[in-house]
Amino acid sequence: MARPRTPLLDRERITTIALQLVDEQGDFSVPQIARRLGVQTGSVYHHVDGRDGIVELLRERVASVIDPGTLSRTPWDTALEAWARSYRAAFAAHPKAIPLLMTSPVRAPRVLEQYERAVTLLLDAGFAPADVMPLLVALENLVLGSALDLAAPETMWELTPDAPTPRLAQALAAAGEGRTDRAFELGLEGLITHARALRVHAP
Repeated sequence: MARPRTPLLDRERITTIALQLVDEQGDFSVPQIARRLGVQTGSVYHHVDGRDGIVELLRERVASVIDPGTLSRTPWDTALEAWARSYRAAFAAHPKAIPLLMTSPVRAPRVLEQYERAVTLLLDAGFAPADVMPLLVALENLVLGSALDLAAPETMWELTPDAPTPRLAQALAAAGEGRTDRAFELGLEGLITHARALRVHAP
């Protein structure tokens, strides 16, 4: 039997097209995916659990490039810093996906497994259970905010004569290139420093 000219519809192709749409426009619809794949909308639903299922496939795809080995490093703060940098790089590649993924519950098993490893890292390091999730959420806020910043225009402050801001102009000139990377490293250093203090006082 001759091979079909078009590859059979599957979850991988659906995810690829959905991610292309998100990269282009910040969102997707199932009919849009079907049109790009040249199939009926109902055919897409045969492979995924609706829109929510596609969102979770996107989450798995974007998060799949986060290096899982970072959470096996020692000591714990080295592991957490390396994980944060890998996490930032993964989402910086698809910044328009961030609002979509961060406003829906996490259900993807492989992503939940990565959170489990991060939580285990902190608990095994001696953190109090009540401090673990606030610390991880704070880290995510830093990572995802910085990933969005990487996609922002190089000039985010447009100074005009109508609103004289000489001190802002001075600070911007002094910042030079690499502002986003330096801001991320500054925030990460502050968060890790605070985490070390939390661990000292953990029971």
